[in-house]
Amino acid sequence: MLIINAEIHTADCHLPLIQLGFVRFSEGKITELGRMEELSAKEEPVIDARGKLLYPGFVDAHTHLGIFGDSLTFEGDDGNEDTDPVMPQLRAIDAVNPMDGYFEEALSAGITTVLTGPGSANPIAGQIAAVKTWGKRIDNMILRAPVGMKFALGENPKSTYNDKDQSPVTRMATAALIREALTKGKKYYQDQCNARNDPEHYDEPEFDAKSEALVPLFSGEIPAHFHVHRADDIFTALRIAREFGLRSVLVHATEAYLVCNELQGEEGLCGILSGPILTDRSKPELARQTPAAPGILAANGIQPAIITDHPETPVQYLPLCAAVAVREGMDREAAFRAITIRPAEIVGIAHRVGSVTVGKDADLLLFEGDPLDISHKPLLVIVEGKIVKNAFCDNV
Repeated sequence: MLIINAEIHTADCHLPLIQLGFVRFSEGKITELGRMEELSAKEEPVIDARGKLLYPGFVDAHTHLGIFGDSLTFEGDDGNEDTDPVMPQLRAIDAVNPMDGYFEEALSAGITTVLTGPGSANPIAGQIAAVKTWGKRIDNMILRAPVGMKFALGENPKSTYNDKDQSPVTRMATAALIREALTKGKKYYQDQCNARNDPEHYDEPEFDAKSEALVPLFSGEIPAHFHVHRADDIFTALRIAREFGLRSVLVHATEAYLVCNELQGEEGLCGILSGPILTDRSKPELARQTPAAPGILAANGIQPAIITDHPETPVQYLPLCAAVAVREGMDREAAFRAITIRPAEIVGIAHRVGSVTVGKDADLLLFEGDPLDISHKPLLVIVEGKIVKNAFCDNV
């Protein structure tokens, strides 16, 4: 299929804007793009964009989409297995309900890829998955799983287990439980490596589900995603990651804007997922929450992604979150990148999504006007080359 006569906002730093261009895609991938004068004719279905604006599908790098059910309480709440504070063996894909109504609303707003995973009740909560928002069977929607391992510091684990009269009820105990599990997991991984490299002298360790789930952290396949708000919790997360040689992602990082200098150049830090910013300050560790935070980070050389933390902010309001960040001082292009290429880069899926680039998934949006203008929603939504929302043309 071919889209012609579009103003293409690629989110690709090598080719950021094509004033009047085309995008060709086949078998779910972008195969060609360029200026209209470079277009070679072929027999194929054509969508004439008539000068409208073409963008990559939006990416929300931290949600609980399909795991905390729409309009449901306990029956649809599958985000927190709070019977054990250390549960790395849990897999997000076993809880996601693609029939949840918010998937449809995400698509209608142009969010084509999300990371979804467990909540923050547990110090180690389980595996995170990157999925597309179009489909009926989660197995066919997975972009990458696992894409990260969820950890949580601060008030959430404390309050969860204080109510149960069980450890952890302090930040010290939360960190200690994480270290204990990582120490065991690292030895398990080293024993596996020894057995593979020298099977004559070393045996495979006895299978342990928790340690096995942590192996991708130590092999470098995935980063640790740390739920943190206060600055001291941010530094605890980075301390733990450094101790165990892990790559890390800071999720929320509410007070990160107060310690920009200390975060610049932090080794092993993949990035910051900033937000949600359209919420109230519902607990003490959110006292310094501000919608200006993403802009302050970006202005100090730390380009964040913007997230909704759905259902804290409903996923369809991701572009609105970016718009509010612009209102509060963030550069518009930085905010656009914060819901496209930057989240994809931070979480390790930029080879598939986040920009209009040859070889990537054909996840494309067509707008009448600026997507960060609340009055605009996508006229056309394409996921992996399939038109899944169409309010633009009848001939395709």
